[in-house]
Amino acid sequence: MSAPTTNVRPNLRWRVVDIAVASVIGVASAIIYFGAALLWGVVGEAMEVVLPGLTGLLNGLWLFAAPLAALIVRKPGAALYAEVVAAVLEALIGTTWGIETLFIGIVQGLFAEIAFAIFAYKVWNLGVASLSGLLTGISCWGYSFFAHLQAINWGGPYGVTNLVTTIVSGVLIAGVAMWYLYVAIAKTGALDKFASGRAVRNAA
Repeated sequence: MSAPTTNVRPNLRWRVVDIAVASVIGVASAIIYFGAALLWGVVGEAMEVVLPGLTGLLNGLWLFAAPLAALIVRKPGAALYAEVVAAVLEALIGTTWGIETLFIGIVQGLFAEIAFAIFAYKVWNLGVASLSGLLTGISCWGYSFFAHLQAINWGGPYGVTNLVTTIVSGVLIAGVAMWYLYVAIAKTGALDKFASGRAVRNAA
């Protein structure tokens, strides 16, 4: 199901419910992000032994807050807002990356936002969601490339493998999976206060 919305002037004004839901997404994502960090610590080294750079397949577990918030709230800045909330809380909970988590969150949120901005926040479908996941994956890899180039040979085979696996993970987890999660939530009626929820219910 794609439930696209095109050529409809979007309501760009934020409501209290928009802020509340985007915040909830950010908080819930922060908890999952923290769990993903623990998972990385358990399986990350083993994946790197199998193929250096393969851990990029896990990166999508840190990329989904922004696309999901954008799909539901459908307001400019929703992706960035949710990702920043998630990053701040993850940093406060305590992660390996510390305050750098905030910088990564800002970059990822901005890149996720680009996909929806390209279509002027008028097109909402699986393709645009996947594009958002793809761009978020590129931003994740790009940040690591420029911030840690001296520590790891990002320009060599490791970097290429990590780029490809991160993009795949971004598209599948942050893009495709979040699209179907949004549709599933909308079908329950929980999003009826949002145009995103009504679009799915009306198409059913």
